[in-house]
Amino acid sequence: MKKPSATIRDVAALSGVSVATVSKFINGTKRFTEPVEAKLKAAIEQLGYQSNPLARSMVTKETHTIGLTILDISNPHFTNVVKGANRVALRHGYTLLLVDVDENQARERPLIEALARRVDGLILSSRLPEDASEWLLDLDKPLVLLRRSEKLPIPSVGIDNRLATFMLTRHLLDLGHRNFAYLGIGQTRINDERIAGVRDCLAQQGLELDVHDVHAPTNRAGEQACSRVMLGPKRPQAVICYNDLIALGFIKAATALGIRVPQDVSVTGIDNVPYGEISAPTLTSVDTQSEIIGEIAMQKLIDALAGKSEIEHVTIEPCLIVRESTASCAQSGEPH
Repeated sequence: MKKPSATIRDVAALSGVSVATVSKFINGTKRFTEPVEAKLKAAIEQLGYQSNPLARSMVTKETHTIGLTILDISNPHFTNVVKGANRVALRHGYTLLLVDVDENQARERPLIEALARRVDGLILSSRLPEDASEWLLDLDKPLVLLRRSEKLPIPSVGIDNRLATFMLTRHLLDLGHRNFAYLGIGQTRINDERIAGVRDCLAQQGLELDVHDVHAPTNRAGEQACSRVMLGPKRPQAVICYNDLIALGFIKAATALGIRVPQDVSVTGIDNVPYGEISAPTLTSVDTQSEIIGEIAMQKLIDALAGKSEIEHVTIEPCLIVRESTASCAQSGEPH
């Protein structure tokens, strides 16, 4: 027969103090004299007493849990953000509570509000426009965003999106490409920044950009867009995709259409997900250092919980990773 677990009353009886004294000691809400604390520690150890985390949180109003919302758990970029964040959380004795909003803006607010009631602070990845995000301030919890906010006084971590696509464009221009297409996901702020980076670079050469939208930042969306981009009236020599998943889907569909990458078209992505290292061809991308983003965001939130919050944006510098999916325009023979 299983021995019943020791209770707070058992600890109080063995140490000769009141239940209230044991509760205050366990929850850290009051200090006692050294002899009293020594008796309490000895009784807890002798009885093998373990405090109930839920009961403790009701007293201290702290859960030692941090919420993290991400846009899509199947995207390796977000998986790596979670890994980095969790590594730092565990180091500081926090548990991570994860919510996947599944790239659905309508779900974001109710899911975040529900999560906020169960955690000490939140790290948020969101596609909600800034004008529709002021309610985040009413959550009354420390927050860190995984994108920069110009209007909200919330600390954030992210990459320089404009620089990321500028670097990709410069690389493709150096290879001799002149006809460019960009494949993105509509009027999100990050998407606008990435388009701007391409246009900034092309403007230096007097070149224009053909912009296409997909319905989601996924492999499937990249596949579906390929024929529209490559068989349309403005066939590009180079395609810059919003992320690696779109790029990998695009390459898959291009191959099925008999379009060779990179001989007929160079293709790039952003995020440097592991799939890009084993695809055929391997994918030229920009490393967004996803795990480091997660680590820094978590450390900023833990600092905020300790009262050391600063409203600042940490910008991670992107790094160009050149692989087989981009090549000199001369390799494709006749220009498009």
